[in-house]
Amino acid sequence: MSKILIVDDEPHLRLLYETELRRAGFETMTASNADQGLEFVETMKPDLVILDIRMAGMDGIEALQHIIERDNNIPVVLNTAFSSYRDNYLTWAADAYVTKSSDVTELVTTVEGLLKDRMATSS
Repeated sequence: MSKILIVDDEPHLRLLYETELRRAGFETMTASNADQGLEFVETMKPDLVILDIRMAGMDGIEALQHIIERDNNIPVVLNTAFSSYRDNYLTWAADAYVTKSSDVTELVTTVEGLLKDRMATSS
């Protein structure tokens, strides 16, 4: 079972994503800020990270750079309410970009696709 790390400072969104991803068959863990998320990347070794961009303290773009420096094999999905970040070249290192919505279908489908691609290339 793949482990998904959800890093978002909004508790209701963490719960929504966690619920839907578990329903889709994934193991989940959550972090409420980028520092905690980076700690979990080190200690919990997730198979994929869902990362909010706008958070207090370290933002998701900076956290993305740290994740890539530590292990550039972990797929990262940037998940934000602000579609304008898609044009920021610093976000292009992410494996996917999903605009936040109460309908998490796109997020779950993106996670499934990235993990399927990762499994195919590692076997």
